[in-house]
Amino acid sequence: MRRPPQTIQILGSVLVALAIVAVAIAVVTAHFGPTSTAELEAREDVVKERVEQREERREAREEAREERLDP
Repeated sequence: MRRPPQTIQILGSVLVALAIVAVAIAVVTAHFGPTSTAELEAREDVVKERVEQREERREAREEAREERLDP
C-alpha cells in the first residue's frame, strides 16, 4: 500500500522542523565562552603561569650555557 504524496510531504516537513528545533536548541544552549569573571581570571592565571615557566626555563638554559662556557 502506497502512502499518498501529501502524507510523505507532511512527514518530511515534520522531520525537517524537528531538525531545525534541535539545531536551534543546541545553538541557544551552547557555551560560547566563559561567562564568569572567575573563569576569565583562571584562564589569565594559566597563561601567566605558562609565560613564567617559559621564562624560568630560558633563564635556566642561559645559566647552564654560561656555566659550560666558563670553567
